[in-house]
Amino acid sequence: MGGYARFVWPCFGLTFAVLAWNLWSARRHLAQARLRAVRAIVMAADPS
Repeated sequence: MGGYARFVWPCFGLTFAVLAWNLWSARRHLAQARLRAVRAIVMAADPS
């Protein structure tokens, strides 16, 4: 890498860390949205 490996590899690591965090965050928010939707449906179906 022409002497730039100490700069390039940390950038790769940071990029993969951000992508992993983005995937984890998106799945967590989706799960929360599904839970809120189920709760709303249950509340709407409650006759009392």
